[in-house]
Amino acid sequence: MSPVTKPAIWYFDIISPFAHLALSKLDDIRAYRPVELKPIVFGAVLKAWGQLGPAEIAPKRVHTYRLATHLAEAMGIPFRFPPSHPFNPLAMLRLLTALEGDEHAVAEAFRLVWAEGRDANDPQVLGLVAIAGGQPDAVQAIGYQNVKDSLRQNTEEAVAAGIFGVPSLLIDGEIFWGVDAMAMACDYLAAPEAFLGGEMARVSTLPASVQRQL
Repeated sequence: MSPVTKPAIWYFDIISPFAHLALSKLDDIRAYRPVELKPIVFGAVLKAWGQLGPAEIAPKRVHTYRLATHLAEAMGIPFRFPPSHPFNPLAMLRLLTALEGDEHAVAEAFRLVWAEGRDANDPQVLGLVAIAGGQPDAVQAIGYQNVKDSLRQNTEEAVAAGIFGVPSLLIDGEIFWGVDAMAMACDYLAAPEAFLGGEMARVSTLPASVQRQL
């Protein structure tokens, strides 16, 4: 497959409010490339890079929740936090993996959890997502070992590609992290040569002069 038609990969976790906001921008990316939706486990990504999540640092947790709420209001996107956060996303992620990242199922999952504020582990919510994906019986696959393995492989693949957070777009090996990087991704797709020279090229190999001791 040529670089022109190679799909962009959107890595996401249902636990991320920013993934809900970024989902609305994927059509902008689709104007240039098809987009493959891949669920991954954000917690495993954080562990791989030795980092804490934003909800694991108390002041950052409050800031993050307020920021997501503010951005949703500014973007005109229906938004309501689920009953608790962080929550265990594995059942939903496994369901979406079993549904092979079906865009209708993914959209329904984010709508239910982040627009209506429903519990991602509610059997009714999982059932509605399976129906949206055209496979009402797919909920049964949540416990299948091959589905668990596929989700793990997606996550390992993402880390190997350098993915460090969600949501992230991977385009021709370039990473665009977060809802605020969606415009940058579109600019890259429109003119990738702009990322090969000037200050973009210089900062890509900028040396560090000090390293913090952990």
